[in-house]
Amino acid sequence: MLSTLIFLAILAVVVFYVIGIYNKLVSLHNRYQNAFAQIEVQLKRRYDLIPNLVETAKAYMAHERETLEAVIAARNGAVAGLQAAAAQPGNAQSMAQLAGAEGLLQNALGRLNVTLEAYPDLKASQNMQQVSEELSSTENKVAFARQAFNDAVMDYNTYKQSFPPVVLAPTFGHGQDASLLEFADSEVIQAAPKVSF
Repeated sequence: MLSTLIFLAILAVVVFYVIGIYNKLVSLHNRYQNAFAQIEVQLKRRYDLIPNLVETAKAYMAHERETLEAVIAARNGAVAGLQAAAAQPGNAQSMAQLAGAEGLLQNALGRLNVTLEAYPDLKASQNMQQVSEELSSTENKVAFARQAFNDAVMDYNTYKQSFPPVVLAPTFGHGQDASLLEFADSEVIQAAPKVSF
């Protein structure tokens, strides 16, 4: 009788421990998905600001049509990359697609900034200054949101890869590690874009 009670007590402890592992995996998984949702909010804000920037610049830069169209095309590609990543946050392929699209957008915005230097009237425009300031602010928010996402992914992967969760995680539907969101030009992106007037 005593051995049965001891066995049941040990079994109960093991069951509660396994439930704790499952709950922590779910919690960490939800945390990194929420962190990605914050990136998504900031990137959507950024993508919404870019057409305003282009529209403001159009009146001054009529003969720079190719540069403006490249920015819009890169922005549209980044929106598509974000939608794919939002469908599967943490998925390696989705994160790579978003990182590639963001790299193209960053290059297009860099070319636009170089072009803007040749237009002192545009640089002095109140609308242009306001949109550029909002874009710079949003870039900082994107960097912070991306860091929070990567931290949440790191916590999830570290816990999932530790023992004993590593044994139980695949059984609970947490077989693959989540992927970090890393951009090819990570050092450049971490610095806020310099928009000078």
